[in-house]
Amino acid sequence: MRTSAILPARLYLRQTFAALQYRNYRIWFTGQLLSLVGTWMQTTAQGYLVYELTKSPVYLGYVGFAAGIPTWLFTLYGGLIADRMSRRTMLIITQTSMMLLAFILAFLVFLQIIQPWMIVLLALCLGIANAFDAPARVSFVAELVDHKDLTNAIALNSTMFNSATVVGPAIAGIAYASLGPAWCFTVNGISFLAVIIALLLMRLPKSYTDVKRTSAIRDIKEGFRNAIDNRTIRILIINMGFLSMFGLSLMTLLPAWSSDILNGNATTYGLLLSARGIGALIGALMIASLSSRNVRGKLWMVGNLTMPVLMAAFAFARWIPLSTALIIIIGWSFMVQVNTSNAIVQTQVEDHMRGRVMSIYTLIFFGGMPLGALLVGYMADKIGEPNTLLIDALILMAFALFVYVKMSFLRREG
Repeated sequence: MRTSAILPARLYLRQTFAALQYRNYRIWFTGQLLSLVGTWMQTTAQGYLVYELTKSPVYLGYVGFAAGIPTWLFTLYGGLIADRMSRRTMLIITQTSMMLLAFILAFLVFLQIIQPWMIVLLALCLGIANAFDAPARVSFVAELVDHKDLTNAIALNSTMFNSATVVGPAIAGIAYASLGPAWCFTVNGISFLAVIIALLLMRLPKSYTDVKRTSAIRDIKEGFRNAIDNRTIRILIINMGFLSMFGLSLMTLLPAWSSDILNGNATTYGLLLSARGIGALIGALMIASLSSRNVRGKLWMVGNLTMPVLMAAFAFARWIPLSTALIIIIGWSFMVQVNTSNAIVQTQVEDHMRGRVMSIYTLIFFGGMPLGALLVGYMADKIGEPNTLLIDALILMAFALFVYVKMSFLRREG
């Protein structure tokens, strides 16, 4: 009886962490996890530092807009490059650039000469690096595992990302209060070494390159046609745009929300970010464990319908424990949508188109963030944070109901 209980448990663990059987993926997972903890420390500290310097939700929107606008300018070209050159080489270049920007920010804060406009400028530079990094990073996973384990690898990528969102903001909140923001930025700079070393340690086969070398515009158009002609990819990408513009509004407002609505401080902000990470981590592990079953479409639909309801409830909450509980479930519903969307798109796209199609996916997702941040910051300044969040929740609910009624085929996606 005892043996029969152990075997299913081992089978469950093997299925949940199937992608870790690959050496390259294990190296990638470890390096990225360490680096992402630093990234979330910087994200947390930067948001609260901006609000301390300006006391303005509008300025939070400016920083978000500056970080995201390069997505619209460079992501499609980044996806094209990711199909034409070694993605590992491309990632080493982008990760090194982001490391230097973190050290520059730390240096300015240590010298006590930091100004809000400097943070906006550095956020813009970081956005440029991210615009080239994201398409290569998203499509690089397919080089690390066999196709049968790709969904699991994508889910574990999200597990890694959200493990960092649990640990990073919590550490940042404590470090910010006790040591100051400069040390958060310094730790982030150092953490990039982990992923750079991981990339150098991998043993990879020769990467695919596009030997035809047609014009860049023609290749990008081909990527668009590939995404638009597939109705599943098309609606998932559109949904990512809505989720990015209106679903992430809470994250833009969270520094001001922690201080003004919940009467907290940097530690409260770190707690809420970590709570969101816990929920997202649960969602990612759930999808990893179910990766061999045909339930992705159903999970996606559940996440799509529940997130706006939870956001509306959060808009009315004023008690920190209740807000924390709600944001955990919001994190779960957000990750269920993002993870299943990524997995479904990647399993439907051809390898030689992967960089370009995923750059469109990245463009819509990350490109919606600066527009949403700017809009949300302006609305919060005029009508307050709670009303802004409630309006965004209603917009998401309207779209979710439309998809549920008109796009029932998505529920059948395995």
